[in-house]
Amino acid sequence: MTDPTDLAGKTAVVTGASSGIGRACAEALGAAGAHVVLGGRTADAMDESAARIRAAGGSATVLTGDIRDPATTHALIAAATASTGHLNIFVNNAGVAFLGDVLGGTPEGWQLMFDTNVIALLIGSQAAVAAMRAGGNRGNLVNISSVAAERPDSGVYGATKHAVNVICNSLRNELQGDPIQVTSIMPGLVATNVGRNADPELVAGIVSMSGIAADFVPGERLPDAVLEGAQAALSEIMIRPEDVADAVLYAVTRPESVHIPEIIIRPNKDYDLTG
Repeated sequence: MTDPTDLAGKTAVVTGASSGIGRACAEALGAAGAHVVLGGRTADAMDESAARIRAAGGSATVLTGDIRDPATTHALIAAATASTGHLNIFVNNAGVAFLGDVLGGTPEGWQLMFDTNVIALLIGSQAAVAAMRAGGNRGNLVNISSVAAERPDSGVYGATKHAVNVICNSLRNELQGDPIQVTSIMPGLVATNVGRNADPELVAGIVSMSGIAADFVPGERLPDAVLEGAQAALSEIMIRPEDVADAVLYAVTRPESVHIPEIIIRPNKDYDLTG
């Protein structure tokens, strides 16, 4: 079990921290004693998370920006090192999914997925390693992938997550001489907004299962209450963001001699949204 002081004195950056897995990771790392820099596009949501971290005795910094802009990543890392002088943990969580058939996709959707899920992750990984090396400290680079990466037919979204796993394996090889560990976290279906671009009928069905009255507009964010209600009703096929955050926390709190290269976390029964 993780002690509240396990990460005392450590500094963490979490991208995509406005909601879902990113928000859960930020709050879990903060509760474990780390100073957390939250990066995302929705300031109010991150301010609420930062307030919860501080109320629990932790500390946090909030920065808004589009992770596809390299300047956003560098600002997050600069905020981390300005706060404590070092960077220990970087969680590449920001992601977007346009699910469905390849032939039904659009160039705009494909571009957005690759820019967010792959290019931004590469920029974040490179910049985080540079900061960890400059500080001369041990570090953990955690990249959020997906079980879709394990399937050879999971569409364009799955292709981006396969790229994430390839990048993780390549980085592990490149960092053999550094005290920096790389972990790929591969969740199954999670109660987050990442699936809001899936088949509208399917998402509408999940909304109805939540028991919460809410209008669903394809592509728009769902209220937290709807996601929580849906997860409670569909717990056999859908896990919580906090379950993924627990996996991240486990990876970054192991002894320095223990490296966790990947964690797969699934619900009891798999349900595939990728097509």
